[in-house]
Amino acid sequence: MARNRRPSKQMLALLRALHAAAPEWSHGYDLMRSTGILSGTLYPLLMRMSDQGLVEAEWRAPEQPGRPARHAYRLTAAGLALARAAAEARDMPDSKALPA
Repeated sequence: MARNRRPSKQMLALLRALHAAAPEWSHGYDLMRSTGILSGTLYPLLMRMSDQGLVEAEWRAPEQPGRPARHAYRLTAAGLALARAAAEARDMPDSKALPA
């Protein structure tokens, strides 16, 4: 049975950053810089969001020779819907939670 919980502050920050970049792909390092979330929190959160179908990830070829491949992330349709709902809930002054 899946639980419906409010997204954490870190997840909301990540949703905002990915939504701002949509539909482009974002690298983890760029997400760390834009959100201020440390890697020990960011990558497990991205993995959990990927497992929930909110984020898709893929390996991207290096931009410069000799550099390693990197993961890139972007919101899925479900992730975009959650990001929009979070933005609407944040804009409503008396809102306490996201719609289920």
